[in-house]
Amino acid sequence: MEKKVLVIEDDEILNSGLCYNIQNIGMIPSSAYSIEEAKNSLRKEDFDLILLDVNLPDGNGFDFASEIVSGCHIPFIFLTAHSLEEEMIKGLQIGADDYIIKPFSIKVLMEKIQAVLRRCYGAKKTVNYYYGNLSIDLENHIVKKNGQMISLTPTEFELLEVFCKSKGQILTKDILLERIWDVKENYVNEHTLSLNVSRLRNKIEDENHGYIKTIYGLGYKWTGENG
Repeated sequence: MEKKVLVIEDDEILNSGLCYNIQNIGMIPSSAYSIEEAKNSLRKEDFDLILLDVNLPDGNGFDFASEIVSGCHIPFIFLTAHSLEEEMIKGLQIGADDYIIKPFSIKVLMEKIQAVLRRCYGAKKTVNYYYGNLSIDLENHIVKKNGQMISLTPTEFELLEVFCKSKGQILTKDILLERIWDVKENYVNEHTLSLNVSRLRNKIEDENHGYIKTIYGLGYKWTGENG
């Protein structure tokens, strides 16, 4: 399956050039020119890697990575014009897989992108999540509660996957409807969403373990612990 790369860079010419070269190495690029555009893209699609400029018109790439990207478990590479050692250390401490200083060689960057993807998805094809009495194998669609397999509908599993990949983030009802139903052109209402979340809760939670927290007036949050 072709890897998808989100390029968050406000320089339109550079963004276009990066996307062109990413496409040439057999991957699917998407462009975002601001943090807000990047957030919208991440709500609608899953990405395998993010190229992230540090200085963006509506915010700081470091803050965005700390708040959003790290919680999504997506590898990311910082792009920056700053060569200060403190900033490089900060970027790596946040969790960046690499830190590229402008100007850079496009060929070298493309090799680094492929190296990060090999490291993250080559030897480690299966990502498992462990929360309380749950073990979740997203690759093989296996969910166990207290060591026993539990049966989820495709929609329930998709909800669980979105929650696991967004731990600690508030997922509004609109975001969940977009991510799970609207992308398939299956338009449903909030009642259907609430019903599916309720069914998922009944299957994975018990009196000692609660994982999905309702944020009244907004949506839901996966706490990954007793909610």
